[in-house]
Amino acid sequence: MSIPKPLVQLNQLFIITTVLLSLFTTPVLLLIPFIIGVYTLMTKKNPVILIGRNFLRKPLTSYQQEDRDQQIFNQWIATVCLGLSLLFFTLNVQWAGYLFSIMVMTAAGIALMGFCIGCFIRYRYIMWKHQRLKAKHEG
Repeated sequence: MSIPKPLVQLNQLFIITTVLLSLFTTPVLLLIPFIIGVYTLMTKKNPVILIGRNFLRKPLTSYQQEDRDQQIFNQWIATVCLGLSLLFFTLNVQWAGYLFSIMVMTAAGIALMGFCIGCFIRYRYIMWKHQRLKAKHEG
């Protein structure tokens, strides 16, 4: 299964916007993308993407597609980092809260520019697993 790229970009923009707002107002706003992330991971349905589908003018299949499994992997990374950020802000470890928030925002921004950090991490992991399996069968 795949997801139209404009919807993936909408989700990235949503993450950037909510994290940026939280950095300039209150870290409590991080709960919004965190809760949406948890919901997405539990149901495999992203509310931002589901709402965004209503605004696409062409058939979904006419857009460049992104791999659904990759997007779920990316959502895991973002949700864990947002959760850690919230935890650190709650524990009053401000620098770590900002660090994890900015990491998520930066990764989403870089993805909007065309390089997916989560894709790179997943690819390297899959290659590592493949090499390990290959070495096991050869040895």
